[in-house]
Formats: sequence, C-alpha cells, structure tokens
Amino acid sequence: NKILKCEVVESKSTMRLHGKHVLITGGGHGLGYYIARKAIAEGAIVLITGRNIEKLQKASRELGCFYLPFDVTDFKSIPHFFEEAASKLDGQIDCLVNNAGISLHEKGMMDVTLESFDKQIATNLKAPYFLSQEFIRHSEKTKNKNASVIFMASERGLYCDELPYGLTKSAIISLTRGMARRQIKKGVRVNAVAPGITESDMTIADRNADMTCEYNCGGRFFLPEEVAETTVFLM
Repeated sequence: NKILKCEVVESKSTMRLHGKHVLITGGGHGLGYYIARKAIAEGAIVLITGRNIEKLQKASRELGCFYLPFDVTDFKSIPHFFEEAASKLDGQIDCLVNNAGISLHEKGMMDVTLESFDKQIATNLKAPYFLSQEFIRHSEKTKNKNASVIFMASERGLYCDELPYGLTKSAIISLTRGMARRQIKKGVRVNAVAPGITESDMTIADRNADMTCEYNCGGRFFLPEEVAETTVFLM
C-alpha cells in the first residue's frame, strides 16, 4: 500500500497585516491557533478567544498574543465581549475570524437528537451570525472603512446534507454571499474559507500518518498551515 505524505511551504512574511487588530474565535487550538500564528507573523495584533482558559493561556504564551475567555454561544454577552476585546486591542478590531465550530459526527439523520442539533446550530451558525452583527456595529462606531469578516465554512457546505454540521456550513456559505453583497458598501469585506477535512483535534487526520483522503477533492487531508495561508490572504 502507498502512503501519502504531505509537507507545505509557508510564505515568507511581508508584514502585510502590520498594525491590524484581529479577533479569532476558537483560537486556542487547531485551525484558530495556526491562523493566529500566521497573522502574528504578518504583523497583526491578535486576540484569541475560546472556552478553555488553559488552552488559551498556553497558546497566548507560545504565540505572543492576547486572549479572552468567552463562550460564543453566550449570545446575550456578545456586546460586552466586544467591548472587552476592543479594549485589549487598542479600541480597534479590524478583522473578525469566525473560526469556532463543532461537529458531533453523527452517523446519519436518525442519530441526530434535539440536543445535538441545537448545539451545532448554536455554535456553527447562530454564534458567527451575531458576532458578525456586533462586529459591523463596532466598525460603524469606529468608522472603519477597511474591515474584514472571515467565516470558516467547509467543503461539505458545498453539497446537500442531512446532518446538522453540513447544514450549518451550507448556511454559512449563503450568509457569506449575502453579507458580502451588502456590507461592502460599509467598507466591510466578507469572505469564507471552505477547506476539506483538515488535521486538527476535531478530525482523524494525522500528518505523521497516511494523508490520503478520498472525501477531499484533492485526494488528501489538508494541513492547518494551508488554511491559515488562505485566511491571512483574505484578511
């Protein structure tokens, strides 16, 4: 049997995000961690957020960034959270990266429960929706005409699905298109990144093992560094 190995070369820093203030949800590990790392390498001032304070503290030490514990499904606290986040970022948030997300990996529709459905809808769709709404308010308040929202979608969102995870990613892609058309008039660019299965603590991918993946269009798993490159480019 052939084993597919994967290595990526990261672009050299050109400090293209110098002076930019970036907020990344789910930034304590996985994709969020690598996006934060790349943004910092490009000169950004970064704040990561998440529910696990120990992961946030560890990532903050390793990356050299700010952190703020927050559960993105605490919807009523989002306005206060943005006030706190802005205070840590010199009063300005230029880019919101909606990275936090979950998948409960149900085998089929008959395995989905009301609880698992609501949990994924709340984290993957409702949270980024209202975080983005508050970010637009912040951009209007600070008169920022060069702001950016990035959603973390999925290749799975490009196809029909019966499971909550895929449904939320389809909705995120639709939301991205809808917002992008309207918010650009306010100086807010809206984009989404939709990778296939990427190595993280939420997937089965392992960069030290066989990286073959028939489910991904490219025939292999992605590495988080690749997703980070694309995300920073869109910033």
